[in-house]
Amino acid sequence: MIKKSILVLFVICISLLLLAYNKTEKEQYQDISYLRKVYSQPDASKWPKPHLDSLIDKTTFKDIGVLPEMEFPADNPYSEEKSKLGKTLFFDPRLSKSGQIACASCHNPELGWTDNSTRSFGHNRQTGSRNSMTILNVGYAKELFWDGRATSLEDQARFPIPDKLEMNMDLEYAVENLQKIEGYKPLFKSAFGDEKITLQKIQKAIATFERSIKSPMSKFDKFVTGTSDKFTDQEVMGLHLFRTKARCINCHNTGYFSDNQYHNDGQTLFGTKDEDFGRYNVTGKIEDIGKFRTPTIREVANTRPWMHHGHFPSLLDVVEFYNLGNPAPIQNKYKGVGRDSLIPKTSPLLKKLNLNREEIDAVLAFINTLSTPTRRTIIPTLPQ
Repeated sequence: MIKKSILVLFVICISLLLLAYNKTEKEQYQDISYLRKVYSQPDASKWPKPHLDSLIDKTTFKDIGVLPEMEFPADNPYSEEKSKLGKTLFFDPRLSKSGQIACASCHNPELGWTDNSTRSFGHNRQTGSRNSMTILNVGYAKELFWDGRATSLEDQARFPIPDKLEMNMDLEYAVENLQKIEGYKPLFKSAFGDEKITLQKIQKAIATFERSIKSPMSKFDKFVTGTSDKFTDQEVMGLHLFRTKARCINCHNTGYFSDNQYHNDGQTLFGTKDEDFGRYNVTGKIEDIGKFRTPTIREVANTRPWMHHGHFPSLLDVVEFYNLGNPAPIQNKYKGVGRDSLIPKTSPLLKKLNLNREEIDAVLAFINTLSTPTRRTIIPTLPQ
């Protein structure tokens, strides 16, 4: 009898301990003052553990935080003169065949360094096939474009000029055009030491300027570096959900808020007129069908509409889309042509989140803290 009583007492004690543990964990989740205190300091190792999927490499994972210093390549170091030249080239429409389209046509500084269009207009008002990505903080990207076809900013600078849908200008002709403009010669000399104008110098100058386009401190940056009253209670909870239940942290991590990886989130639009195989178009690998580069969500409130196709008009649409979990791709077939081997497979990272309305609103409130007010940019006077 005594032994039985001791056993019952032991079970009760264990149960109480487990309940106390669970209660403490739940209380911490709901205790905004606790979350505010723990998150309002830059050492992410002291934050609550992120809810990382088993597919995430824990050894290389880097948590969100402030942006690090910009790094410049050894073969293209920063100089003020080179950045000035790059900015001038960025706004010069004479790199296009029509003389009307510049890099800034699709990457307008007053529109979040994009164009806020579903898809951009190019040569002869032709519509492109994808939404223009912002170039804010683009120096932190490892590869460029939605499909990663450019391996560096220097490499990226050569793509839009000859593209038939964009600037439609042969690269050699573009260089020749600039060589005829006397006003460019002193700019190239200041940037590179001589007046010779080459494609490589154009690429390096534009890349240098683009690396200088960096966000100022956001509300998020100020909060996590110690200004604890910068966040509302809702934003604090949104930050916590972002790293835990909402699972955003699995792809939107590091100070850049992107893992610089490629994922298929079910938006290949397979079998429709807007079908886009993404990364597959670059690698030719079946497993890359429908994968797109994870975009940064810094400044995301200023870069509408969203996704590679620009079909999402609000951030609520985006969060609701992921909240549904692993949406199935459209599995149609073109008439008479079987394409089963090309049916995209969505990422196993996508799972139903079961966020309620209050939680969705909190996540959205947090995401908005990553954006800063639009700043005007002085447009350079073009050389003559």
